Amino acid sequence: MSEEAEYTPPEVWTWDKESGGKFANINRPISGPTHEAELPVGEHPLQLYSLATPNGVKVTILLEELLEKGIDEAEYDAYPINILEGEQFSTGFVEVNPNSKIPAMVDHSTSPPTRIFESGAILLYLAERFDAFLPSDKSLRPECLSWLFWQMGSAPYLGGGFGHFYAYAPTKMEYPINRFTMEAKRQLDVLDKHLADHRLMCGDEYTIADIAIWPWYGKLSLGELYDAGEFLDVESYEHLRRWAQEFAERPAVQRGTMVNRTWGPEERQLHERHDASDFEFRRQDKIGQE
Repeated sequence: MSEEAEYTPPEVWTWDKESGGKFANINRPISGPTHEAELPVGEHPLQLYSLATPNGVKVTILLEELLEKGIDEAEYDAYPINILEGEQFSTGFVEVNPNSKIPAMVDHSTSPPTRIFESGAILLYLAERFDAFLPSDKSLRPECLSWLFWQMGSAPYLGGGFGHFYAYAPTKMEYPINRFTMEAKRQLDVLDKHLADHRLMCGDEYTIADIAIWPWYGKLSLGELYDAGEFLDVESYEHLRRWAQEFAERPAVQRGTMVNRTWGPEERQLHERHDASDFEFRRQDKIGQE
């Protein structure tokens, strides 16, 4: 196999062709809306605009966990944003999140309504608002926030680095795959060693740190992300997998991963969520089809 000629960067980069790959039609070097469209607004104060990607399900898991605790004020409406069709570039969505990434939330209980974007910021906002899933021991709060921000800073290497070049790039390239595989495995090792001495990310208390990390690294360790379980030898991270499996068995987690999911098995999809009964209706629909 002949080697490709080495790429020489231009003096000034210009956007003169699509980048290729699965997301080429929505990638561009400028921000702002591409079309006018308002966001729908349901009956609850909390309005979520998202998709069941790893970043998206962080928020729906937390919301379902809050409801599981009996915090009725956490009721919410969740609307899917089709990122492959560019719905994140509507005027309505850009007004909520100028960065045009899911998830984004509006809290209509305040006047004027409060917008929150970036998944870590939404988790922290909800945890502080409802005084839940932050360590009750104040000395552990910095530990929780450290792991929350660790996830926010590390995930781009996993998703935009390893995930992109291993799963989505139009051609397989040895250098970036090797580089980001090394980093992904280093991150998995960080978590595995930590969880060898801790039941959860912050001791024995379930927090937003667990909720932030699981959709990325927990699902990856269980072989449910990028179809890369064998490639990354995830079986070797036994402590991480123990934690990930315990997390996956929580009812709120199972509900949260369904919300705004528009692909995969039908019984695991709930395109919109407006009430707890939506899950029951989904189950009844499935029973009626069998």
